[in-house]
Amino acid sequence: ELGIRIPRPLGHGPSRFIPEKETIQVGNEDAMMHTLFAESFATLGRLDNVTLVMVFHPQYLESFLKTQHYLLQMDGPLPLHYRHYIGIMAAARHQCSYLVNLHVNDFLHVGGDPKWLNGLENAPQKLQNLGELNKMLAHRPWLITKEHIEQLLKTEENSWSLAELIHAVVLLTHYHSLASFTFGCGISPEIDCEGGHTFRPPSVSNYCICDITNGYHGVDEMHASPTGSIPVSISLIKSTESVCEVEALMEKMKQLQECRDEEEASQEEMATRFEREKRESMFVCSSEDEESAPTRDVSRHFEDTSYGYKDFSRHGMHVPTFRAQDYSWEDHGYSLVNRLYPDVGQLLDEKFHIAYNLTYNTMAMHKDVDTSMLRRAIWNYIHCMFGIRYDDYDYGEINQLLDRSFKVYIKTVVCTPEKTTKRMYDSFWRQFEHSEKVHVNLLLVEARMQAELLYALRAITRYMT
Repeated sequence: ELGIRIPRPLGHGPSRFIPEKETIQVGNEDAMMHTLFAESFATLGRLDNVTLVMVFHPQYLESFLKTQHYLLQMDGPLPLHYRHYIGIMAAARHQCSYLVNLHVNDFLHVGGDPKWLNGLENAPQKLQNLGELNKMLAHRPWLITKEHIEQLLKTEENSWSLAELIHAVVLLTHYHSLASFTFGCGISPEIDCEGGHTFRPPSVSNYCICDITNGYHGVDEMHASPTGSIPVSISLIKSTESVCEVEALMEKMKQLQECRDEEEASQEEMATRFEREKRESMFVCSSEDEESAPTRDVSRHFEDTSYGYKDFSRHGMHVPTFRAQDYSWEDHGYSLVNRLYPDVGQLLDEKFHIAYNLTYNTMAMHKDVDTSMLRRAIWNYIHCMFGIRYDDYDYGEINQLLDRSFKVYIKTVVCTPEKTTKRMYDSFWRQFEHSEKVHVNLLLVEARMQAELLYALRAITRYMT
């Protein structure tokens, strides 16, 4: 009546992929989750949707929030506005407007110059110089050399110190991988963010054409029959297929364990299997593989918009395999980070360990299951896509445990997260809980972050020595 336009949320719940009724409702959380919500609210000034999805795994969320808080707000080599600007640069590489918008607000809040937000060319030369490292880390980290590091550390008045560069590298890898989580879990923008609300009143049927143009297709995006329900017979067939899928996966795990106990493959055979898996990963590609041009709103925060992911060992390129025993996080990366940016190595190490070892000993409807073999296959598959090889791992297990639709999802979320769709999310592990799929995303996030870090830290180590 007063002519005031009232916004209403465009989505339902924190994720476009997970029905709202299946997320953890604020008010129904247990004491540990309540404490985490309070900490998150105190730190961020809001309870964001990333937190509301990650809270399926409170132990991981606690470690994640602690690390992010330290990187953005505690004492460190970089000034606060630089930290948020680097977050914007990193998220923009994957067209993640959700994270870009959050950090634009934070950047202004800590006194950042609004002119920098008009485009990277308006930021200080020192930050512009980081653009090359940002794009390579995000899309082809195996190409980073000690010469790239030298250029950043030796450019006269705009040079970076080693400590500043470590801080910047950790921030870049953190936000590249957080963009993977955001797209992989279908995180919706909050109501006060761009894309999170509409001013159109709800239609009589609660469903109007304006919702479709805004990308919202009904509560659960049912590919519906007119009544919105799936015919019972189809539903039963799908359910039976999915149960068989879980049983088949568990049977494969059991067989692989028995083979392991009986005989071990030779080193030559293990190396051959790695090369085969690395080659095969090139032929796994997103079925939704249309090019999406980044919007000006996001692309102004980075240079060279045509630069994107290319396979590690595509035709005509030969990049040597990164052997984990020559340079690993545990033996080399951890101590370098901790020496130049105290405590961060410890925080990252804890976060990697929690994601990798997290288990409730369940698989879908089954209890008391050892899932370590499956978790290791997912982690090592991601590192394999980045050309990182573990001598003691049999890469033949990956093909046994990860089917094609799952590999498509993993590769898309890790390498080109902006192309992830609800169809991909729905098509793998159909009988598993949403919390288990979120756990998969945590593994993808941490394995990706560690792979990026390993290439950058190895180049820094080579420069130092």
